[in-house]
Amino acid sequence: MYDPKPEHKFSFGLWTVGNPGRDPFGDAVRDTRNPSQLVDLLGEVGAWGVNFHDNDLVPIDASPSERDRIVSDFKKALERNGIVVPMATTNLAYDPVFRDGAFTSNDPEVRAFARQKTMRAMDLGAEVGAKIYVFWGGREGTETDAGKDAIDALKWYREALNYLCEYSMDQGYGYRFALEAKPNEPRGDIYLPTTGSMLGFISTLDHPEMVGLNPETAHEHMAGLNFMHAIAQAIDADKLFHIDLNDQKFGRYDQDFRFGSEMIKQAFYLVQILEDTGYSGSRHFDAHAYRSSDYEDVKAFARGCMRTYLILKEKVEQFKNDSEIQDLIAEARADDGSMDPHLGSYSSEKAKALKAYPFDRSALGKRSKPYERLDQLLIELLLGAR
Repeated sequence: MYDPKPEHKFSFGLWTVGNPGRDPFGDAVRDTRNPSQLVDLLGEVGAWGVNFHDNDLVPIDASPSERDRIVSDFKKALERNGIVVPMATTNLAYDPVFRDGAFTSNDPEVRAFARQKTMRAMDLGAEVGAKIYVFWGGREGTETDAGKDAIDALKWYREALNYLCEYSMDQGYGYRFALEAKPNEPRGDIYLPTTGSMLGFISTLDHPEMVGLNPETAHEHMAGLNFMHAIAQAIDADKLFHIDLNDQKFGRYDQDFRFGSEMIKQAFYLVQILEDTGYSGSRHFDAHAYRSSDYEDVKAFARGCMRTYLILKEKVEQFKNDSEIQDLIAEARADDGSMDPHLGSYSSEKAKALKAYPFDRSALGKRSKPYERLDQLLIELLLGAR
């Protein structure tokens, strides 16, 4: 009952299951597999979709003939495994040319090259059917603010996104752009570090209707923030275009652990809000297997991400159907309607009546909420004791 099905829309990036286990302190521990082999791996574990950066699929220095051969093999693997490509993105972080950023580099030639690279990557994504295009500005930031004007950098970032929106419309690609926030790493400070800051930035764009969010669990947890609250804000703004699921201890480097492997209660709340609000996009796992794993264990990692999500989805239903839990929620949210005349939208009459209302502040301060009981029941439900 926890096997993935296409309707669950579980996806992985080529960079996730294809991560060879290299880190800043150690070389690769797994062999490098080509994109077609990785699609076969995802087909074996039951994934629905695969996503990629441009250079995950086509090396940055590939010739046109090499590019065509790689893409042809990739398409055959997609068809062979019944896997789709819902999202694509551009790697604007790895190559030395982006040492000072891409869209926000102080060098105008680098900024122009970043636009060119992105347009070519958008062409590639459209060729294999992607409709969501993610922008993660991994180098869009600073180590020292002495070297870059933050207002100019945001202006250049805005100009690039406006330009690329126009390119998508001109080509008829129908992309929806999804911006991904991260507070730091690999830069000391990355511009637009949180989901909320991205929302504010989107409102300044020429085509804000085309641009939404791709929040990531680990990135909000790195800043010590509540990821579910970020998702609530994105959903409330109708801007949750895509989501990156993984796990992360607060305040650490970007760990990208298997979904639900560290902070299980937070993972429950995340699945709850996605399922209860009817989120219809991909459930994309931007996570990595442990460096100790071989490729058989990588498969176990991928299956584990999907299995944990489905187990938590079942727990969400159990939570909704638990009468004791729901009674406590009803108690906490009790509303006899007496405040209806004073809440809702403003009118001068309502304001006058509210200013005159005789509240009993002392009595209000004695009212309690059963949150300890409620939280304990959730813990027992997650631990299988209910």
